[in-house]
Amino acid sequence: MEWTDRIRQVKILLVIAAIVIAVASLITSHLLTRDLEREERARMEVWATAMRTLNTADENTNLGLVLKVINENNTIPVIVLDAKGNAQTFRNVQLKGKNYEDSLKAATAIGRKLLASGKNIRIYLDDGPHPDYNDVCFDDSSILKRLAYYPFVQLGVVLIFVVIAIFALLTSKRAEQNKVWVGLSKETAHQLGTPISSLMAWVEILKEQYPNDDLIPEMNKDVERLQLIADRFSKIGSLPEMQPSSLNDVLIHVVDYMDHRTSKRIRITTKMPDHTVMALMNPNLFEWVVENLCKNAVDAMGGTAGSITLSVDDTGQKVIIDVADTGKGIKKKDLGNVFRPGFTTKKRGWGLGLSLAKRIVEEYHKGKIYVKSSEVGKGTTFRIELKK
Repeated sequence: MEWTDRIRQVKILLVIAAIVIAVASLITSHLLTRDLEREERARMEVWATAMRTLNTADENTNLGLVLKVINENNTIPVIVLDAKGNAQTFRNVQLKGKNYEDSLKAATAIGRKLLASGKNIRIYLDDGPHPDYNDVCFDDSSILKRLAYYPFVQLGVVLIFVVIAIFALLTSKRAEQNKVWVGLSKETAHQLGTPISSLMAWVEILKEQYPNDDLIPEMNKDVERLQLIADRFSKIGSLPEMQPSSLNDVLIHVVDYMDHRTSKRIRITTKMPDHTVMALMNPNLFEWVVENLCKNAVDAMGGTAGSITLSVDDTGQKVIIDVADTGKGIKKKDLGNVFRPGFTTKKRGWGLGLSLAKRIVEEYHKGKIYVKSSEVGKGTTFRIELKK
């Protein structure tokens, strides 16, 4: 739980950091873009003044400085329109005209759009009552345009970093969980080994002394069950052997075992097709999954009367197993946590059963397990889907 809470906190912090960086980048970029726009407009005002001086020059005008100002503009696209809106000249504008006249027509169209958007400086060519004029129309430089896209690129990089960081955290979490699972399972199997061997020896002694006692075979079944559980724990962490097996036999075995060890007030029934349903599985591990679901169903009834129904549907491509009970149900707010390690609604419990069941079904059997439906006070149905 602590690890899960820590992961959630780190993810929240990473998202907040990404938002802060994105907002800061957008604000900084906006300020830089605004300052650069002002600077470029100031440069274009100087350029427009130089063009006016060039158009009104006489034999006494020194054109050296004027031509230098005009020729030094190598970044800002500019188109000069006359009073009729026709392009007179252009600079730093990429046009695909076949000849100069086609290029002027294309420049005229672009210049008029810039004029309509207010990106122009009007220069008057004389001082008469109806002076002639030119409009110096200019666009943003390539540097300014790239700067406008920069924060979005930076935001994408930050988001990629956040996704990679969260993925690394989740991978680390899963690796640590797997390590704990394997270590705990193998240690449990080791600790169970000696007492199980002693119990098996005592059962054999009881068989010899009381050969007609009906309870001894049931005791032997429980001891064998303990041995099977220890064997399951010892194999966790290694890849189980999968083989086509009869689902009918597995469910009948679970029902037979649970029926003798639960209250008579709880009725366990099966609904299976008439034919034998085969599925690719490890019978021992899958039997444990169904048994765990049945035990949870028994606990959910809290000692009251109820029923557990195991239903099988063979669709041809996959097998669907439903485990339905008439217990207390699961609250909606808890549905997303039932398979999370450590989550439990029981007063006494580790919250590991459903988590291990999910791992067995989805990682080993490549199937699915989920809560099909649940209603508080009416019961819950778990669904398992297996490939054939």
